[in-house]
Amino acid sequence: MLSGCTTASYYAQSIEGHLALMGAAKPVEQLLADPATPPDLKARLALAQRIRAFAVTDLALPDNASYHRYADLKRRAAVWNVAAAPADSLTLKRWCFPFVGCVGYRGYYDEAAAKALADRLQREEGLEVRVYGIPAYSTLGWLNWMGGDPLLSTFIRYPEGELARMVFHELAHQVVYVDDDTMFNESYATAVERLGGQQWLATHASQAARQEYAAYDQRRRDFRDLSRATRDDLSAVYKQKEALAHDPQALPAMKSEAMARFRQRYAELKARWAAAGTPYDGYDRWVADANNAFFGVQAAYDELVPAFEALFAREGGNWPRFHAAVAQLAKLPKPERLAKLRALEEQAEQTAQSDSVEPKAR
Repeated sequence: MLSGCTTASYYAQSIEGHLALMGAAKPVEQLLADPATPPDLKARLALAQRIRAFAVTDLALPDNASYHRYADLKRRAAVWNVAAAPADSLTLKRWCFPFVGCVGYRGYYDEAAAKALADRLQREEGLEVRVYGIPAYSTLGWLNWMGGDPLLSTFIRYPEGELARMVFHELAHQVVYVDDDTMFNESYATAVERLGGQQWLATHASQAARQEYAAYDQRRRDFRDLSRATRDDLSAVYKQKEALAHDPQALPAMKSEAMARFRQRYAELKARWAAAGTPYDGYDRWVADANNAFFGVQAAYDELVPAFEALFAREGGNWPRFHAAVAQLAKLPKPERLAKLRALEEQAEQTAQSDSVEPKAR
């Protein structure tokens, strides 16, 4: 969000929005000592501080000013991102900013402004758009001298495992960040949040918290698997763009079929969750509005996660070595680091398949 754009008005809303967020933040210790702080908020803040300490001692994440203050934003999201993609591609439109390079979204502190941009992109450029609120963002450690990134009301009451994952994800951005490679950055941070979240739950959470979170996380994994399969379906369709150029109706029809399969599979997922006693409709709106921008955003956050998880395993589950290995990858040219990550993922898949085959009887 410290990224800018080509217009002074965008820079102004970015700077003003972030300064307002920082100005609303108060030290957690002060809030914990204040009798006026609601008991339930005190409990969440104390939990967040334990999670923050765990991030340093057990996950080798930065020990700095971030997440030692809390801000009540009195709104449902920290910022609203706008993502856009062509009707025949999952490649996101990119915006380029100082310091962070080019990314596949543009963020606003005002939801109406985000929707106005989305409407303009759809109307003037014919793009498929997505406006989505995000609960937190990282300043990449550059503003720790100002107090760092604060805990926010937009996520402080998340389930314990999810709160931990949020903190771990955003801190990971302060360890390694590569200009112009959103997929690398977000997949790395997502791998850190998943692996770190599992470690936190296994060693620090109550049995009840682990059980509560298991169902939550399984639904998320199911939905991510479904989204990834649909991305593969759509990518296969779009690869035929040139071959189908003679028939303007063919590609839209194939795309429509892929989207229909996506929604049918989602209905089957919901039925399975209900049968397991964990009914959930939280993805309904996402599925109803799903388009190329939606799938492009999903890819940025989880496409390379299996590769980073394989790298973590290769480094023996040692967090400092893992972060160092990621930092080494970050120094490579983008095609080379992507190739290395794909090779890691492929090798892990082959090993898993080999391990699943029972030895033949002699």
